[in-house]
Amino acid sequence: MVTTSVSYTLGARLDENPLRKRFVTHPFFCELADKRLSKRQAAIIVGQWWHALHYFPTFLARCVAVLPSIESKSAIARILNQEAGGGNARQAHEVIYIHTMEGAGFSREQIADSPPFQETAALVAGYEGAGMHVNSALGFIFATEVTDLLMVSSIGKVISQATGVQELEWVDIHVSQEPDHVEEANHSLMGGFSMADESLIIESAEEMWSLWIGFFDRLYYEITKAANVELRNRATLAV
Repeated sequence: MVTTSVSYTLGARLDENPLRKRFVTHPFFCELADKRLSKRQAAIIVGQWWHALHYFPTFLARCVAVLPSIESKSAIARILNQEAGGGNARQAHEVIYIHTMEGAGFSREQIADSPPFQETAALVAGYEGAGMHVNSALGFIFATEVTDLLMVSSIGKVISQATGVQELEWVDIHVSQEPDHVEEANHSLMGGFSMADESLIIESAEEMWSLWIGFFDRLYYEITKAANVELRNRATLAV
């Protein structure tokens, strides 16, 4: 396969992608995260986030299997190792997530047993499909890792405001590990790619950001709907 000299700029091109910019300025991050939600509203977020969180290690494992070079396999394996607890299942991100949210007052059913919204199911299905091919795997990895801390920190802020719990281990471990994840995601993009490969990687990253936009659109809608219900209920009680 003929490669070009532009592959080293792929990470920069993805950083500047208009869809990425649209995602990081989503109202969920720029507006909703600064509001004090009720615990009921926050539970909507907690239950939907679980589905993507739970599937992510499987996605990474499939990426390690499908990526062709040992360099890219090693980079993604490092992310997987941290996600899965580094040999200690109690330190796996999904286990820490459950303990953190239980400590914030949410039930196990609210955390891990809430049925996925259509947009949430589509998001997980996107990860499933992306892990089957090299370029889609790379696009999804990069698109996720460069925005993951924004998502986690925003959700953590919502949870803290809704529950009053300020120490959230699940957020803290992302703050600690996410720089490594972004570094390794960039390492996975350092190989030589043809122009066709680069286009496919960018298209996959755009698909990932579109799926996340759909996910947060639905959360924003459901939280707004729940807020309106709560306002009507309070007004009825006040009469």
